[in-house]
Amino acid sequence: MTDAADRTDPHGALVPLAYVGIGGRGPEDVVADERGRVLTGVEDGRVLRVDGLAEPGRARVETLAETGGRPLGLELLPDGDLLVCDAERGLLRVTTGDGTVRVLADEVRGERLRFCSNAVALSDGTVYFTVSSRRYPLHQWIGDIVEHTGTGRLLRLAPGAGTPEVVLEGLQFANGLALCADESFLVLAETGARRLTRVRLTGAGAGTSEPFVEDLPGMPDNMWRDQEGGLLWVALAGPRIGALDRLHRASPAVRSAASRVAVRAPFRPLGFAGVVAVDDEGHVVHTLVDSRSRFRMVTSACVAEGQLILGSLVERGVAVCALPGKAD
Repeated sequence: MTDAADRTDPHGALVPLAYVGIGGRGPEDVVADERGRVLTGVEDGRVLRVDGLAEPGRARVETLAETGGRPLGLELLPDGDLLVCDAERGLLRVTTGDGTVRVLADEVRGERLRFCSNAVALSDGTVYFTVSSRRYPLHQWIGDIVEHTGTGRLLRLAPGAGTPEVVLEGLQFANGLALCADESFLVLAETGARRLTRVRLTGAGAGTSEPFVEDLPGMPDNMWRDQEGGLLWVALAGPRIGALDRLHRASPAVRSAASRVAVRAPFRPLGFAGVVAVDDEGHVVHTLVDSRSRFRMVTSACVAEGQLILGSLVERGVAVCALPGKAD
C-alpha cells in the first residue's frame, strides 16, 4: 500500500494538446480499443466511438447504440461487445455491430440498481461492477460526496447468472474498477475517501479488501488499464478540499444537513484537471495536474495512439493531452 502524498513525479504537468467536440455532453468514461479508437457514453444516452484523435481536426464520431438511459462506465469485451454501466437502467451489454442493448442486471436483493458506475470482466466471463450510492441518484451525486454515506457497493455477476451478488458494501462512493495483470485482484476507486482499494479475487484472502493507494491528491473516478504500458490510469474528478475532509469527520446530522444544501446549490466545477498512473504494486508512477484547466471535472483517462485522452461528466468533448515525457 502506498501513500500518494509520498510520491513525486518528474513529469507533473498535464499538457493539453487539443479539445475535441463529440456532439454530446458528458463523455463520462473513455476507453480505447485495439485500433486506438475511443468509446464513450454521453448524457443523452448514446454510446459513441471516436476515431482519428491523433489528428484532432479530422476526428470522426459515430453512434454505436442508444441505451435509453445515462451510460457511465464502459468495458470492452473480447468479442467486441461492450459492457455499459447505466445510471438509470443498470448493467447492460451492447452489441457494437448493430446497436442491440440487453439488460444483464437491474436489481440486487430486490433493490433496483439506480447508480451503476463502472465494470470489469474477467477472462472467465465473471463481471464485477460498482454502485456508487444507494441513497442518491446520479444527478444528486454531490449529496453523497458531502454526506459521506458509505452506501457504495461492489457487485459480482457470475457467468450465466440472472442476478448479481454483493461482494462488498459500506464503500465511500464506489466508482472506477480495474484488474491487475494476472486477475488476482481488482482495484476499486472510492471517490469519497480519496483512495484506491484492493479487492483480492483469488487465494485464501479472496473477497477481502485493503487500502492500495491512500491520500490521493484528488477524488479518484474511473480507471483504465494500459495493457501495453502496464499502468492503471486514474482520473481525479476534483482536487483535495480541506473543508470537505473536515466535514467528513463531523456528525451524521451535520453531514446530512450539508448534503441537503449541496444538492440544491448550482454545481460549478473547479478549474482543476488531474490524473495519476499507478502500477500493480500500488506505486504512483505519474501525478499529472493542471490547476488552471479549461477542461474540467476529469472523470476518465485512457491512452490512444500515443496520447492521453480525458473524459468528463460536464464537458461537451474530450481532451487530448501529452503522455509524460512526450510533450513537445
